[in-house]
Amino acid sequence: MGLGFIAIAVILLFILQYNNAIDSRRFIEDSEPYFHFLMEDDYGFLLQIRYGADIDVEKLFGQRVRNGLVTIVAFIFMFLSKMNFIYIISSVLLGFLIFKMPYRKLKKYYKNNLSNIDAMLPYYLKSLEILIQHYTVPVALSKSIETAPEVFKSGLKKLITQIDAGNSTVDPYMDFAKEYPVRDSMRMMRLLYRLGLGSQENKQEQLMMFARTVSTLQNKSRENKYKNRLESMENRTMLMLGVTGGGIIMLLLFSMMQMMNI
Repeated sequence: MGLGFIAIAVILLFILQYNNAIDSRRFIEDSEPYFHFLMEDDYGFLLQIRYGADIDVEKLFGQRVRNGLVTIVAFIFMFLSKMNFIYIISSVLLGFLIFKMPYRKLKKYYKNNLSNIDAMLPYYLKSLEILIQHYTVPVALSKSIETAPEVFKSGLKKLITQIDAGNSTVDPYMDFAKEYPVRDSMRMMRLLYRLGLGSQENKQEQLMMFARTVSTLQNKSRENKYKNRLESMENRTMLMLGVTGGGIIMLLLFSMMQMMNI
C-alpha cells in the first residue's frame, strides 16, 4: 500500500513537472536565499583554494542546497505511509548531512594541503624580498600577485584592497596570516608590516633581518620535506615488512594444519 502510494505520488509529480504545472528548479532557486545563513564563513575561501579564484561560489552553494532539499523530500516520500516526528527529524538530519558533505570534503582537502602551503610560503616571501628592495611594501605585494602561487592570490588581493582603502594598521597583514595558518605566517606578516612602516634609512637593516628570517624558513622547509620523505619511506618499509611477516606466519600456520591433518 505504502509503495503504491509513493509510486503514484512520484508519477503525479513527474506529470506536473513535465506539463510545467510546477517548476521544482524554480522552487529550489527561490528557496535558496532563505538557506544562505547556512553558508560557512570560510566556504568561499576553501572553494578558491580548491578550484581557483574564478569559481562561482553562489552556484556551488545552490547545488548543495538543492541536494539537501531533494534528499529531505525523497526520504519523506519513502516513509510517508508511516510518517511520524522521528522520521521527519531523521529526513531533515540526513538532508543536512548531504548539504554539509561538500564542505567537509573541502575542509579535508585544505587540511591535507596545509603542508604544501607551509612549504610554498618561504619561497613566495623570498620573491617578495627581492621586490621590496626596489619598491615599497604595498607596491611589492601588489606586483607579487601575478607570480605568486595560486593559493595565495585571493588573500593577497584582499590584503592590497584593505591597504589601498587606507587601512594602515597591522590588521590586513594579520588577516592574511589567519587565512593561511601555517608555521611562522603570523610572525612573518608582522615583520612585513614593520618593514613597511620603517623609514628609508632603516629599510636596509630591516630588510636584512627579513631576508635572514626567510632563509631560516627555507631551511626549515627543506628539512621538513626531507624528514617527511624519510618518514614516508619508513612507513612503506614497515608496511612491506608487516605484509611479508604476515604472509610468512599464514604460510607456517597453513603448513602446520596440513601436517596435523596428515
